[in-house]
Amino acid sequence: MKILRAKTLQIEAVRVIKFARFRDHRGYFTEHYRKSDFRNHTDITFMKDVEFVQCNESYSKKGTVRGLHFQWNPYMGKLVRTLVGRMIDMVLDIRKGSPTFGKIVLYDMPIDPQADYSEWIWVPPGFAHGNFFTEDSMIEYFCSGQYSPGCEAGISPLANDIDWSLCDTELKKLYDEVVATGGLLTDKDRNGFSVGQWESDVLSDNFVYGKL
Repeated sequence: MKILRAKTLQIEAVRVIKFARFRDHRGYFTEHYRKSDFRNHTDITFMKDVEFVQCNESYSKKGTVRGLHFQWNPYMGKLVRTLVGRMIDMVLDIRKGSPTFGKIVLYDMPIDPQADYSEWIWVPPGFAHGNFFTEDSMIEYFCSGQYSPGCEAGISPLANDIDWSLCDTELKKLYDEVVATGGLLTDKDRNGFSVGQWESDVLSDNFVYGKL
């Protein structure tokens, strides 16, 4: 796996890993994951103790909004990439006591078969994760914990107390347009916690800044 670089987003624990594609007249080949690189590469030492135990694939129609989901017992970090289409990833800090608690970041991850690189986004435990889609899209994500029914919850992406101040304004405008034109959400996601409701719930003590 040829890792080109890793960068930090507006919230430090959320990272993007850029890796190379090898192109020729036929198309391209890429090695998108190698365990030894994720454990030993000097640019991604934050991944060295992460063990992936589950891999998921998701297809979403244009205008879909998913999230914002999280899990405990076990905690679940997610390594996410776009396979087809365009995903804008959404990551909300739910770590109680964090200086960015309640703040969300957006990251644009369209797929371009002509590009000489692709990207993963790493969403560690302590964050609620979601995405929205401006075209029919397929994504893949590796998980550091197995799905655990009864130990999951979600913040509604429509909650009026989410702090969007760290977001790129054009991506936030795009999100607002998707929602305003009838974004496709499940009732479960639409009716999730607000940030304040989650903070006051006893289960939020599973996510304390500095203890994850």
